[in-house]
Amino acid sequence: MLIAFNKPYRVLSQFTDDQGRQTLADFIDVKKVYAIGRLDYDSEGLMLLTDDGKLKNRLANPKYKVNKVYLIQVEGVAKKMALQSLRKGVILKDGKASAVAIKLLAKQPQFVWKRSPPIRQRQNSPTSWLEITINEGRNRQVRRMMAHVGLPVLRLIRTQIGGYTLNDLLNSEYKILDTALKNS
Repeated sequence: MLIAFNKPYRVLSQFTDDQGRQTLADFIDVKKVYAIGRLDYDSEGLMLLTDDGKLKNRLANPKYKVNKVYLIQVEGVAKKMALQSLRKGVILKDGKASAVAIKLLAKQPQFVWKRSPPIRQRQNSPTSWLEITINEGRNRQVRRMMAHVGLPVLRLIRTQIGGYTLNDLLNSEYKILDTALKNS
């Protein structure tokens, strides 16, 4: 079985928590499925869950270099130089990290839902929307990469893992997908 879930902001990507925070169990009533990778507590978007160990390995193991696509809203105006640095790779504490692809978007994508609570807005501080693709999944990697080039992340939404996308899945909803592996 394979499940796609549009994880809301401030939800843990696990089924239990001893601190009373919201978890996957608050949204998904399917038993014996496990998250394929993680999505930070303060990040949103696509998560995949499965009961198939081979599928989980194929999508999560770094040796397969499965692309993951994120929409990110950053504080400040993204410049070409910063984007070039991200493509070439930046040196983080745990090694070099680079974007497979990155592009500046003209405006906020239409399908992006309102977040609760909303992001903080500063009157005289512009923001930019970017789409970034990575094929690693190190802890808070996108946030650290963006901070390295002076663009702190205000909002991060994963939209794609390999051939699986959010499509029309609304925030906090899940659906059961076909378990056949798609080209990644």
